[in-house]
Amino acid sequence: MSELNHEDKLQRIIDIERELGEIQDVDVLLERILTETRKIVNADAGSIYVVEGDKLKIKYGQNDTHLKELAPGEKLPYTSFSFPINEKQICGYVAISGKPLNIKDCYKISESKPYKFNKNSDLTTDYRTKSMYTLPLKMANGNLLGVLQIINAKDADGNIIAFDENAEMLIAHFASSAVQALQHAYLTANMVKRMLKMSEFRDPKETYPHIERVSSYSLEIYDRWAFNHNIPEAEIHRYRDNLKIAAKFHDVGKVGISDVILKKAFPRFTDEERNIMKGHTCIGAQLFEPPESLLDVMSQEVALHHHDRWDGGASGYPGKISLSEFSVKDGIVPITEPLSGKDIPLSARIVAVADVFDALSHKRCYKEAWTIEDAFTEILNNSGTQFDPEVVMAFMQVKDRICSIQMAYPDEPED
Repeated sequence: MSELNHEDKLQRIIDIERELGEIQDVDVLLERILTETRKIVNADAGSIYVVEGDKLKIKYGQNDTHLKELAPGEKLPYTSFSFPINEKQICGYVAISGKPLNIKDCYKISESKPYKFNKNSDLTTDYRTKSMYTLPLKMANGNLLGVLQIINAKDADGNIIAFDENAEMLIAHFASSAVQALQHAYLTANMVKRMLKMSEFRDPKETYPHIERVSSYSLEIYDRWAFNHNIPEAEIHRYRDNLKIAAKFHDVGKVGISDVILKKAFPRFTDEERNIMKGHTCIGAQLFEPPESLLDVMSQEVALHHHDRWDGGASGYPGKISLSEFSVKDGIVPITEPLSGKDIPLSARIVAVADVFDALSHKRCYKEAWTIEDAFTEILNNSGTQFDPEVVMAFMQVKDRICSIQMAYPDEPED
């Protein structure tokens, strides 16, 4: 990470403030806030946490030193943990006090302080945390959104230094803009959750954990696919933001399917019921008609085409269909010419893999869960037939992160 001069840092803040305001997904925004804050003050590592009830939950952790040890295109392990908000933890202390905390050396914190630095992470990862700047992300009304922690500031020669007054000023200025962007993103997130709640009320399989897993898998698959195809960074940022939300709408069209069919075990469908069930793709797409944004376009693509097959096989649907050809009253998808290969939008090809993998590896009313390894094998076996081979390759390359996402979003226990 190269050192920027003061003027460049200020200009970077101005540029990124505009970009942050355009990001719609909360998780994508949180990751970007952490990345850009570290760039502004040339910090080696950092984490960002969100408030969940009386706990802080980590959303993203970054560490350039460890990242350099990995092969190009690989990411650090996906982390997911939470801890109670109290003064014993540095982040908890900042959350409670509502004030930033600048520590020059985490190994030399005075015994008189209520908080301590947990050295276990350093010992486990063979890292040395020294300078640390932790600040609360608070709304204008004082409500806490989360905590941002930046670790090991570096000078132009790469030496670890303390966060000086200039760094504090830059971080505070940037954090103010970040909070405004977060507030806007949370409004979008709440609207998305309300729409998806309708699907969950109608279809017990469309649970919050399933939706979050499919969305998170899709992002990981795209990131690796984009690396494999040398996609420009600016394009990656725009695409992944839309994909993270659009993937959540893959089965939203089930709100228009009768409960008699929706809650029936799949293998017992009649041919007519199966055709009506296929109509959820068209209903979902019609919810975004006419599309008024790039997010609408991608949400429509995902809803409509995530069941089309790469090889154009007969089991894929709905094919090359015009939404005007489908009527909710009739409910049946008309016979159409198959859609195949790269004619299927990339977003839909990615979500197809993510959705099937999650369905296989979790219990459904008509089947038991497959083992993780069996589910991976099934996806691999269908590469080039049901699924885009390049998407499957990207999926297999992020296998460890897929497994970590599974553990981060377990299914809710049955009543």
